[in-house]
Amino acid sequence: MEKYDRYNMTQAMRWQVADWLSEDRLPGINAAQEEVRFRETFYTRYGKRMLDIVISLIAVTVTLPINLIIGVITFFDVGRPIFFFQERVGRDRKIFRIVKFRNMRNTVDERGELLPANKRVTKWGKIVRKTSMDELMNFFSILKGDMSVIGPRPLVPQYLSRYSKRHLGRYRVKPGLECPPRDYRTPLRSWNDQFENDIWYVEHLTFKTDVMQVINLFRFTFNRKNSAVRSAAARGDFMGYNEQGEAINLSMVPEEYIIRAYESEELKEDKQNA
Repeated sequence: MEKYDRYNMTQAMRWQVADWLSEDRLPGINAAQEEVRFRETFYTRYGKRMLDIVISLIAVTVTLPINLIIGVITFFDVGRPIFFFQERVGRDRKIFRIVKFRNMRNTVDERGELLPANKRVTKWGKIVRKTSMDELMNFFSILKGDMSVIGPRPLVPQYLSRYSKRHLGRYRVKPGLECPPRDYRTPLRSWNDQFENDIWYVEHLTFKTDVMQVINLFRFTFNRKNSAVRSAAARGDFMGYNEQGEAINLSMVPEEYIIRAYESEELKEDKQNA
């Protein structure tokens, strides 16, 4: 194993690297960016919510038998509890909780940290993810008002301090089940692809856009190539930005930051042992 293995860092080390990237890169990136253009209309204030209520009520009713079946299979697959709750960031950066069926085991490494998602997901979990059945419980969040049918995917609060001024604009609207690409045949493979697609949606939000996106949502969900990309869970954590202002994951972080994280950890250990 390499001395400075980026994929063997603890979560605390990865989060420290993300903080350093924010400190070094965000001031310059933000200075060169323009504010996101979001226009409040009757539809964005009232119409979109009315549609969300109607669609989510129908969806909750229709999918209830499916959710019951998933719940039973989940119980025999991973045991109790069958649900897990996670904090996500909603509109105007407000925190809310989502509920999903568990499809991963709580397997940890020798340090007691959870293994990556793609190493903990079960065979049943892979089927659930590939068919997007893991999204069905989100209709309850839509009915409650925390989410919308179409909107940027809800992400964890830990990313908030890492966004550029432009990409923070994704929180001008409620998060959604999905914000599919305008060309449903093109999967959003990188964080930058996803964030730029989110910003396009925010800046072009109208009833017509949502109708188009709902159609793309079905096409995107049942496209085999997109399902494979989504179920692989290989994108990794959003870590910050490169010098060109593009969102990156851990694999794209410059080596100097990885070395700095290991040296900082070694210094802490030396002080503790002194």
